[in-house]
Amino acid sequence: MGCCDAPGLMPLEEALEKMLSPINPTTKTITLPLQEALGFVLADNLLSPINVPPFDNSAMDGYAVRKTELEQNNTLRLAGKSFAGQPYEGEWPQGTCVRIMTGAQIPEGCDAVIMQENTSVEGEWISFHQEQVKPNLNIRPTGDDISQGDVVLDKGSRLTARDIPMIATLGISHISVFEKPKVAFFSTGDELKPLGTTLKAGQIYDSNRYGIKPLIENFGCEAIDLGIIPDCQETLKATFLHAQTISDVVITSGGVSVGEADYTKDILEELGQIGFWKLAIKPGKPFAFGSLDDAWFCGLPGNPVSAILTMYVLVQPLLAKLGGHTQWQAPQSIPAKTNTAFKKSPGRTDYQRAVYTINDGVFEVETTGNQSSGAFRSMSLANCFVVLERERGNVGVGETVQIQLLSPALY
Repeated sequence: MGCCDAPGLMPLEEALEKMLSPINPTTKTITLPLQEALGFVLADNLLSPINVPPFDNSAMDGYAVRKTELEQNNTLRLAGKSFAGQPYEGEWPQGTCVRIMTGAQIPEGCDAVIMQENTSVEGEWISFHQEQVKPNLNIRPTGDDISQGDVVLDKGSRLTARDIPMIATLGISHISVFEKPKVAFFSTGDELKPLGTTLKAGQIYDSNRYGIKPLIENFGCEAIDLGIIPDCQETLKATFLHAQTISDVVITSGGVSVGEADYTKDILEELGQIGFWKLAIKPGKPFAFGSLDDAWFCGLPGNPVSAILTMYVLVQPLLAKLGGHTQWQAPQSIPAKTNTAFKKSPGRTDYQRAVYTINDGVFEVETTGNQSSGAFRSMSLANCFVVLERERGNVGVGETVQIQLLSPALY
């Protein structure tokens, strides 16, 4: 008897362990121009080939001075200028100062920059009104930000919009990254119709693919949309066979329940293996995981909230591991005080959509309303999940619960 036939539901923690333990991170690498690398995962530690900044430079618009000379005379003659990209050149005479701009190279021998607000100018003579001049005042030394040879990003880091310009400052034009996992996905069900068509009795629009695709991409993978597949066993089987040849992971929406027209389980048993079928999670109990001959399989429930939640909680860490994203972390749990009641029956870990606020440093949370797995507006309104423990019951006002703030993947 398989786990999907056993009485009871598999706990969430056990399901995650069963999903992640057989996954081997990709070893396929490609080299990309830096401007195309956003969202990819680094295949090697990134070492800085240079110092940043590469030379001592000014942190202010002002005047470069020699501290000992300024202590002897607070009025110095202007010897020249140092602009960004146009440093002061030639001999710097004793008893003089150099006009300098922010980012410009510090003249040799300079040990302080006096900001222009603390000076007055009369022709070529500059008077200084700085009461105390500390050594290296307003000077950014070579390597102040990054030293040559520093590890600036670890292997397994996913490149963000903050990382790309930092890498550019190092002069690195191309970068080695892991290939993005390919994820084929489709919806199943005769009741589903594409947007732009007129619904007939018993039909609904397929919304799940519009949520699944951006999540796959936000998780750092390549999304392959195979559309809507009708409740036809031959067509569904052919789609599975095709999907596993073009992807690393196949994701379905719907068809993992126990209805007469839900063929996914039978086809998966024929083409691969079923890891588990039912979880102690709400919403999302009929979530399936297994393998085909050439790809992993995740079967999402058909209800919209259930599909998105199981993508977020279960599929996201799987794709992170598969893609070599070793720096990925699950959302942190934060204690919060309830401002509204939350209904719950013991037996399943419950992810309820909610809105948090912070008052006097205390997290407070209230429900977004209708928690039905088909009520997606409550997901759209939420900025966090209230995660209620498996054996916990109803929660009253003023109790403490654990919340997880929504990660950028859902924005």
